[in-house]
Amino acid sequence: MIAQRPIGNKTGAKIRIILETTKNIMVFDDFKDIISEQRMNRYLFSVNNNTRNAQTLYRKNLKLSQEMFTIISCFEVALRNKINKHYTSLYGIEWLSDFIYEGGRFDTPSTERTQNIIRFAKNKLGADYTHFKLMAELDFGLWRYLFARPQFVAGGQNLLQIFPSKPRSSVSMQYNNTYIFNELTKINELRNRIAHHEPICFKNNTAVIDTNYIRQIYNLILQLFTWMNINAAELLYGLDHIQNVCNEIDKLKN
Repeated sequence: MIAQRPIGNKTGAKIRIILETTKNIMVFDDFKDIISEQRMNRYLFSVNNNTRNAQTLYRKNLKLSQEMFTIISCFEVALRNKINKHYTSLYGIEWLSDFIYEGGRFDTPSTERTQNIIRFAKNKLGADYTHFKLMAELDFGLWRYLFARPQFVAGGQNLLQIFPSKPRSSVSMQYNNTYIFNELTKINELRNRIAHHEPICFKNNTAVIDTNYIRQIYNLILQLFTWMNINAAELLYGLDHIQNVCNEIDKLKN
């Protein structure tokens, strides 16, 4: 009879860690059945058919989506509050309602869609209406469109003042309302992708792991915070783990 050598403390501890780590991982076929084979094939292909890494990547993509949505949400709240403070100082606390009334600033053919969006949100609130509840009903797209030319002009062409630390425009680079609108569009598009449960850990329309797009949008948000004279590090303290999660995802590259 061959004597069995006892497992050392360190080796035993490592084995226990491995067992504790793996025992809660779902069998890949079960995982794929729940999430869908079509969705998981992209993750599987990106990690050379390593089923464990495919599950890990899927979970880390969810983590990155959660983290990024939090950052975008903080930015959206900050942006709309800056806009509200600015327009309130010029047009009064009921500026949103005043803009959509007959003869109001948004009562024009070129801003009719914005007018209708605000009116619908206000009517939805009914007797519960307050200006701040109306603000909360309006989504990121509405605030973004305040920098589109028709809405920007209707608002008095002064909304860029909420970005006091924005660079000055030059002949080669115009940091105007159109520039801001386009930058906000990038953030809005990512927000919508996350809301629709699209993966954000891949290069566009490929199964190639790539976090550059997320890092770019993340840095854009930080830049816009700076232009609004908001200390992003302090605001996002304890909430911002974007770089760490991106690094973890990049480690799964082939």
